[in-house]
Amino acid sequence: MDITALTSRRFLVPGLITLTVLATLPLYGSLYTVILITTILMYIILAVSWVIFSGPTGYMSLASAAFFGVGIYTAAVLMPNTGQLLPLPVVVAIAGLISGLLAVLVGALTLRLRGIYFAIFTFGLVEIIKQVLLYWEFEVTHTRGRFVVLVDNDTVFYIMLGIFVALMLTVYFIRRSKFGLALQSIGENEEAAAHTGINVTMVKVITFGISAIFMGAAGAIMATRWTYIDPYIAFNPLFSFMPVLMAIFGGMGQLYGPVIGAAIFAYLQETLQTTFPYYYMLIFGIVLVVAILYLPNGIVGLIQKLIQRWRKGGSAEQNANT
Repeated sequence: MDITALTSRRFLVPGLITLTVLATLPLYGSLYTVILITTILMYIILAVSWVIFSGPTGYMSLASAAFFGVGIYTAAVLMPNTGQLLPLPVVVAIAGLISGLLAVLVGALTLRLRGIYFAIFTFGLVEIIKQVLLYWEFEVTHTRGRFVVLVDNDTVFYIMLGIFVALMLTVYFIRRSKFGLALQSIGENEEAAAHTGINVTMVKVITFGISAIFMGAAGAIMATRWTYIDPYIAFNPLFSFMPVLMAIFGGMGQLYGPVIGAAIFAYLQETLQTTFPYYYMLIFGIVLVVAILYLPNGIVGLIQKLIQRWRKGGSAEQNANT
Protein backbone atom coordinates (compact mmCIF):
# COMPACT_ATOMS: atom_id res chain seq x y z
CA MET A 1 0.00 0.00 0.00
CA ASP A 2 1.15 3.54 -0.75
CA ILE A 3 2.92 5.06 2.27
CA THR A 4 1.81 8.55 1.23
CA ALA A 5 -1.82 7.40 1.27
CA LEU A 6 -1.40 5.89 4.73
CA THR A 7 0.18 9.11 6.00
CA SER A 8 -2.57 11.26 4.53
CA ARG A 9 -5.28 9.08 6.13
CA ARG A 10 -3.54 9.19 9.49
CA PHE A 11 -3.66 12.98 9.54
CA LEU A 12 -7.05 13.36 7.85
CA VAL A 13 -9.17 13.08 11.00
CA PRO A 14 -6.95 15.37 13.17
CA GLY A 15 -6.86 17.85 10.29
CA LEU A 16 -10.64 17.91 9.95
CA ILE A 17 -11.07 18.30 13.71
CA THR A 18 -8.58 21.20 13.77
CA LEU A 19 -10.32 22.85 10.81
CA THR A 20 -13.71 22.51 12.52
CA VAL A 21 -12.36 24.08 15.71
CA LEU A 22 -10.86 26.97 13.75
CA ALA A 23 -13.99 27.50 11.65
CA THR A 24 -16.14 27.87 14.77
CA LEU A 25 -13.59 29.91 16.76
CA PRO A 26 -15.36 33.31 16.41
CA LEU A 27 -18.49 31.75 17.96
CA TYR A 28 -16.84 31.05 21.31
CA GLY A 29 -13.40 32.68 21.25
CA SER A 30 -12.55 36.13 22.55
CA LEU A 31 -11.58 39.01 20.27
CA TYR A 32 -7.94 38.66 21.33
CA THR A 33 -7.97 34.94 20.46
CA VAL A 34 -9.40 35.59 17.01
CA ILE A 35 -6.78 38.27 16.31
CA LEU A 36 -3.96 36.04 17.63
CA ILE A 37 -5.02 33.04 15.54
CA THR A 38 -5.30 35.29 12.48
CA THR A 39 -1.69 36.40 12.98
CA ILE A 40 -0.58 32.80 13.47
CA LEU A 41 -2.36 31.76 10.27
CA MET A 42 -0.63 34.60 8.41
CA TYR A 43 2.80 33.35 9.49
CA ILE A 44 1.85 29.75 8.68
CA ILE A 45 0.87 30.83 5.17
CA LEU A 46 4.17 32.67 4.69
CA ALA A 47 6.22 29.74 6.02
CA VAL A 48 4.43 27.02 4.05
CA SER A 49 4.45 29.18 0.89
CA TRP A 50 8.21 29.60 1.27
CA VAL A 51 8.60 25.82 1.66
CA ILE A 52 6.63 25.16 -1.56
CA PHE A 53 9.55 26.54 -3.55
CA SER A 54 12.63 26.54 -1.34
CA GLY A 55 11.99 23.19 0.38
CA PRO A 56 12.28 20.82 -2.59
CA THR A 57 14.59 22.94 -4.77
CA GLY A 58 17.06 24.02 -2.09
CA TYR A 59 17.01 27.65 -3.32
CA MET A 60 17.12 30.15 -0.42
CA SER A 61 14.53 32.77 -1.36
CA LEU A 62 14.36 35.92 0.75
CA ALA A 63 11.69 37.58 -1.39
CA SER A 64 8.74 36.76 0.88
CA ALA A 65 8.48 40.35 2.11
CA ALA A 66 8.35 41.59 -1.50
CA PHE A 67 5.35 39.45 -2.46
CA PHE A 68 3.65 39.99 0.90
CA GLY A 69 4.16 43.75 0.59
CA VAL A 70 2.86 43.86 -2.99
CA GLY A 71 -0.31 42.20 -1.72
CA ILE A 72 -0.59 44.82 1.02
CA TYR A 73 -0.20 47.72 -1.40
CA THR A 74 -2.63 46.19 -3.87
CA ALA A 75 -5.27 46.18 -1.15
CA ALA A 76 -4.37 49.76 -0.25
CA VAL A 77 -4.90 50.91 -3.84
CA LEU A 78 -8.13 48.97 -4.42
CA MET A 79 -9.59 49.51 -0.95
CA PRO A 80 -8.74 53.06 0.18
CA ASN A 81 -10.54 54.41 3.22
CA THR A 82 -12.29 56.92 0.97
CA GLY A 83 -14.27 54.12 -0.69
CA GLN A 84 -13.89 50.43 -1.51
CA LEU A 85 -13.55 49.89 -5.27
CA LEU A 86 -14.01 46.09 -5.36
CA PRO A 87 -15.37 43.34 -3.07
CA LEU A 88 -12.83 42.06 -0.56
CA PRO A 89 -12.49 38.50 -1.96
CA VAL A 90 -11.85 39.96 -5.43
CA VAL A 91 -9.17 42.27 -4.02
CA VAL A 92 -7.48 39.35 -2.26
CA ALA A 93 -7.51 37.31 -5.48
CA ILE A 94 -6.11 40.19 -7.53
CA ALA A 95 -3.36 40.79 -4.95
CA GLY A 96 -2.38 37.13 -5.11
CA LEU A 97 -2.28 37.15 -8.90
CA ILE A 98 -0.18 40.33 -9.05
CA SER A 99 2.31 38.87 -6.58
CA GLY A 100 2.37 35.64 -8.57
CA LEU A 101 3.02 37.47 -11.84
CA LEU A 102 5.81 39.47 -10.21
CA ALA A 103 7.38 36.23 -8.98
CA VAL A 104 7.15 34.67 -12.44
CA LEU A 105 8.81 37.72 -14.00
CA VAL A 106 11.56 37.85 -11.37
CA GLY A 107 12.01 34.09 -11.44
CA ALA A 108 12.38 33.99 -15.21
CA LEU A 109 15.20 36.52 -14.94
CA THR A 110 17.00 35.27 -11.82
CA LEU A 111 16.35 31.57 -11.27
CA ARG A 112 19.47 30.73 -13.23
CA LEU A 113 21.38 32.14 -10.27
CA ARG A 114 22.25 29.77 -7.46
CA GLY A 115 23.31 29.76 -3.85
CA ILE A 116 24.16 33.01 -2.14
CA TYR A 117 23.70 35.02 -5.36
CA PHE A 118 20.02 34.09 -5.60
CA ALA A 119 19.47 34.80 -1.88
CA ILE A 120 21.10 38.23 -2.15
CA PHE A 121 19.09 39.17 -5.24
CA THR A 122 15.76 38.10 -3.76
CA PHE A 123 16.43 40.09 -0.60
CA GLY A 124 17.52 43.04 -2.76
CA LEU A 125 14.16 42.83 -4.53
CA VAL A 126 12.45 43.77 -1.25
CA GLU A 127 14.57 46.89 -0.93
CA ILE A 128 14.18 47.85 -4.60
CA ILE A 129 10.39 47.78 -4.44
CA LYS A 130 10.38 49.63 -1.11
CA GLN A 131 12.65 52.40 -2.41
CA VAL A 132 10.65 52.78 -5.63
CA LEU A 133 7.43 53.18 -3.64
CA LEU A 134 9.07 55.67 -1.27
CA TYR A 135 10.28 57.75 -4.23
CA TRP A 136 6.82 57.60 -5.84
CA GLU A 137 5.07 58.72 -2.66
CA PHE A 138 7.48 61.51 -1.78
CA GLU A 139 8.14 62.87 -5.28
CA VAL A 140 4.94 62.13 -7.22
CA THR A 141 1.97 61.81 -4.85
CA HIS A 142 3.59 63.89 -2.06
CA THR A 143 2.18 61.57 0.56
CA ARG A 144 3.50 59.07 3.06
CA GLY A 145 1.62 55.80 3.33
CA ARG A 146 -2.03 54.94 2.71
CA PHE A 147 -5.14 54.26 4.74
CA VAL A 148 -7.10 51.09 4.02
CA VAL A 149 -10.76 50.31 4.61
CA LEU A 150 -11.26 48.76 8.04
CA VAL A 151 -12.71 45.24 7.91
CA ASP A 152 -14.10 43.44 10.97
CA ASN A 153 -11.85 40.84 12.60
CA ASP A 154 -14.14 37.86 11.95
CA THR A 155 -14.14 38.52 8.20
CA VAL A 156 -10.35 38.86 8.17
CA PHE A 157 -10.08 35.61 10.14
CA TYR A 158 -12.33 33.60 7.81
CA ILE A 159 -10.63 34.82 4.65
CA MET A 160 -7.21 34.07 6.15
CA LEU A 161 -8.47 30.60 7.09
CA GLY A 162 -9.70 30.10 3.52
CA ILE A 163 -6.28 31.06 2.13
CA PHE A 164 -4.67 28.60 4.55
CA VAL A 165 -6.95 25.73 3.47
CA ALA A 166 -6.35 26.49 -0.22
CA LEU A 167 -2.60 26.58 0.41
CA MET A 168 -2.52 23.24 2.24
CA LEU A 169 -4.56 21.57 -0.52
CA THR A 170 -2.20 23.02 -3.13
CA VAL A 171 0.88 21.72 -1.31
CA TYR A 172 -0.73 18.31 -0.82
CA PHE A 173 -1.59 17.86 -4.51
CA ILE A 174 1.78 19.22 -5.68
CA ARG A 175 3.63 16.68 -3.53
CA ARG A 176 1.54 13.82 -4.93
CA SER A 177 1.90 14.89 -8.59
CA LYS A 178 4.51 14.42 -11.31
CA PHE A 179 5.20 18.13 -10.97
CA GLY A 180 6.20 17.52 -7.34
CA LEU A 181 8.50 14.69 -8.40
CA ALA A 182 10.15 17.04 -10.88
CA LEU A 183 10.70 19.54 -8.07
CA GLN A 184 12.29 16.90 -5.87
CA SER A 185 14.60 15.77 -8.66
CA ILE A 186 15.70 19.38 -9.22
CA GLY A 187 16.61 19.67 -5.55
CA GLU A 188 18.55 16.40 -5.59
CA ASN A 189 20.49 17.06 -8.79
CA GLU A 190 19.49 19.87 -11.11
CA GLU A 191 21.78 18.82 -13.97
CA ALA A 192 20.54 15.24 -13.87
CA ALA A 193 16.94 16.46 -13.85
CA ALA A 194 17.60 18.56 -16.95
CA HIS A 195 19.16 15.57 -18.72
CA THR A 196 16.05 13.47 -18.04
CA GLY A 197 13.94 15.95 -20.01
CA ILE A 198 12.59 18.16 -17.21
CA ASN A 199 12.27 21.82 -18.14
CA VAL A 200 14.09 22.91 -15.00
CA THR A 201 13.66 26.67 -15.45
CA MET A 202 9.94 26.43 -16.19
CA VAL A 203 9.26 24.19 -13.17
CA LYS A 204 11.16 26.54 -10.86
CA VAL A 205 9.45 29.65 -12.23
CA ILE A 206 5.95 28.16 -11.94
CA THR A 207 6.59 27.00 -8.38
CA PHE A 208 8.02 30.39 -7.44
CA GLY A 209 4.87 32.02 -8.80
CA ILE A 210 2.53 29.65 -6.95
CA SER A 211 4.25 30.33 -3.63
CA ALA A 212 4.02 34.10 -4.18
CA ILE A 213 0.26 33.96 -4.88
CA PHE A 214 -0.54 32.92 -1.32
CA MET A 215 1.91 35.42 0.18
CA GLY A 216 0.27 38.26 -1.74
CA ALA A 217 -3.23 37.12 -0.79
CA ALA A 218 -2.26 37.00 2.90
CA GLY A 219 -0.76 40.48 2.63
CA ALA A 220 -3.94 41.89 1.10
CA ILE A 221 -6.21 40.66 3.88
CA MET A 222 -3.77 41.74 6.60
CA ALA A 223 -3.73 45.28 5.18
CA THR A 224 -7.41 45.61 6.08
CA ARG A 225 -6.60 44.81 9.71
CA TRP A 226 -3.69 47.21 9.99
CA THR A 227 -5.72 50.00 8.25
CA TYR A 228 -2.59 52.17 7.74
CA ILE A 229 0.41 51.00 5.76
CA ASP A 230 3.55 52.52 4.27
CA PRO A 231 6.57 50.99 2.49
CA TYR A 232 8.41 50.39 5.77
CA ILE A 233 5.47 48.44 7.21
CA ALA A 234 4.62 46.53 4.03
CA PHE A 235 8.17 45.56 3.10
CA ASN A 236 9.51 44.83 6.57
CA PRO A 237 12.57 42.52 6.18
CA LEU A 238 11.25 40.39 9.05
CA PHE A 239 8.63 39.04 6.66
CA SER A 240 11.48 37.61 4.59
CA PHE A 241 13.48 36.07 7.43
CA MET A 242 10.73 34.88 9.78
CA PRO A 243 9.16 32.36 7.33
CA VAL A 244 12.58 30.80 6.74
CA LEU A 245 13.34 30.46 10.43
CA MET A 246 9.85 29.17 11.20
CA ALA A 247 10.08 26.51 8.51
CA ILE A 248 13.53 25.39 9.68
CA PHE A 249 12.38 25.38 13.31
CA GLY A 250 9.38 23.17 12.51
CA GLY A 251 11.18 20.94 10.03
CA MET A 252 10.68 20.78 6.29
CA GLY A 253 10.63 17.00 5.91
CA GLN A 254 6.89 16.76 6.49
CA LEU A 255 3.98 18.94 5.38
CA TYR A 256 2.98 19.72 8.97
CA GLY A 257 6.52 20.74 10.03
CA PRO A 258 6.38 24.38 8.87
CA VAL A 259 2.84 24.63 10.25
CA ILE A 260 4.00 23.61 13.72
CA GLY A 261 7.11 25.80 13.54
CA ALA A 262 5.18 28.88 12.41
CA ALA A 263 2.45 28.39 15.01
CA ILE A 264 4.95 28.05 17.89
CA PHE A 265 7.14 30.93 16.74
CA ALA A 266 4.21 33.27 16.06
CA TYR A 267 2.74 32.60 19.50
CA LEU A 268 6.17 32.95 21.09
CA GLN A 269 6.75 36.26 19.33
CA GLU A 270 3.36 37.61 20.43
CA THR A 271 3.91 36.49 24.03
CA LEU A 272 7.46 37.83 24.31
CA GLN A 273 6.55 41.11 22.62
CA THR A 274 3.74 41.63 25.13
CA THR A 275 5.59 40.43 28.24
CA PHE A 276 9.10 41.74 27.49
CA PRO A 277 8.66 44.64 25.03
CA TYR A 278 12.28 45.83 25.42
CA TYR A 279 14.03 42.46 25.49
CA TYR A 280 11.85 40.20 23.35
CA MET A 281 14.13 40.42 20.28
CA LEU A 282 17.13 39.34 22.37
CA ILE A 283 15.19 36.40 23.85
CA PHE A 284 13.84 35.58 20.42
CA GLY A 285 17.35 35.53 18.97
CA ILE A 286 18.61 33.20 21.70
CA VAL A 287 15.73 30.81 21.04
CA LEU A 288 16.54 30.85 17.32
CA VAL A 289 20.24 30.12 17.86
CA VAL A 290 19.48 27.24 20.23
CA ALA A 291 16.91 25.80 17.80
CA ILE A 292 19.30 25.96 14.84
CA LEU A 293 22.20 24.43 16.79
CA TYR A 294 20.35 21.64 18.57
CA LEU A 295 17.35 20.98 16.29
CA PRO A 296 18.87 20.47 12.82
CA ASN A 297 15.74 18.66 11.62
CA GLY A 298 13.32 20.89 13.47
CA ILE A 299 10.64 20.05 16.00
CA VAL A 300 9.23 17.33 13.75
CA GLY A 301 12.65 15.66 13.49
CA LEU A 302 13.00 15.74 17.30
CA ILE A 303 9.55 14.18 17.76
CA GLN A 304 10.31 11.46 15.22
CA LYS A 305 13.63 10.69 16.96
CA LEU A 306 11.91 10.41 20.35
CA ILE A 307 9.25 8.11 18.90
CA GLN A 308 11.92 5.88 17.35
CA ARG A 309 13.77 5.65 20.67
CA TRP A 310 10.54 4.82 22.48
CA ARG A 311 9.72 2.10 19.96
CA LYS A 312 13.23 0.63 20.19
CA GLY A 313 13.03 0.68 23.97
CA GLY A 314 9.66 -1.06 23.89
CA SER A 315 10.94 -3.67 21.45
CA ALA A 316 14.05 -4.34 23.56
CA GLU A 317 11.95 -4.73 26.70
CA GLN A 318 9.58 -7.10 24.92
CA ASN A 319 12.49 -9.22 23.64
CA ALA A 320 13.99 -9.34 27.14
CA ASN A 321 10.72 -10.57 28.62
CA THR A 322 10.41 -13.30 26.00
